[in-house]
Amino acid sequence: MIDERIFKIELRQGKERSIKSYVLRSNVLDDKGERVIEDSKDSLIFYEEGSRLNSESLFGSSKPFIIEIGFGMGTATIEIAKSRSDCNFLGLEVYLDGVVKLLKRIREEGVKNLKVMRFNAVDVLSHLIDDDSVDGFHIFFPDPWMKKKHHKRRLMNPAFIDLLVSKLRKGGYIYFVTDWVEYADEVLSLFNGNEKLLNPYDGFAPHMQWRPETKFEAKGKEKEHEVRELWVEKK
Repeated sequence: MIDERIFKIELRQGKERSIKSYVLRSNVLDDKGERVIEDSKDSLIFYEEGSRLNSESLFGSSKPFIIEIGFGMGTATIEIAKSRSDCNFLGLEVYLDGVVKLLKRIREEGVKNLKVMRFNAVDVLSHLIDDDSVDGFHIFFPDPWMKKKHHKRRLMNPAFIDLLVSKLRKGGYIYFVTDWVEYADEVLSLFNGNEKLLNPYDGFAPHMQWRPETKFEAKGKEKEHEVRELWVEKK
């Protein structure tokens, strides 16, 4: 039987809940999806109040610990994990379809340094991740919420950046990529305004060769979207 915790995606309840940076559209598993979940228990992490998530607890090793927030279908996620075997990765995603697809690939390709969790990133970081324990955050193509009235839903805001920084080790990085120029400019300004962050490139960063291009990114380029990358480090 499927563990019902796979369907729970946030801790906060009621009217005090903060604005979400996502809107769920589907929460249904078909028979194939159920089989993937059942067969992927070693790679799927559930929320347990009081537990601590790090390289030792998840992988039994002291390799650098990288968290990806919002991995979508997980195409880049698994390729990065395979190419960077010297690191351990935790992928956070709220969309069930993407979770199932990535778990399926992890099992089929025998990837051992990547685990997946379906839960709201803010809650995971706030309650399960120790301060000064993460070596890097990957945030690739988050929803830009293009309409001005929806900008308040954007994931990247001063409070969230402060939360990321608090979890990073000294020298740890945030790698942010978007194909929405106005959003990129906004995040660059936010990073520049955080006194605990250093931008080694002064402005936008070059493409990191170990980050593969996804179909989503390629489609954006076909529409002449400009991909902007940011890399900042904790002082």
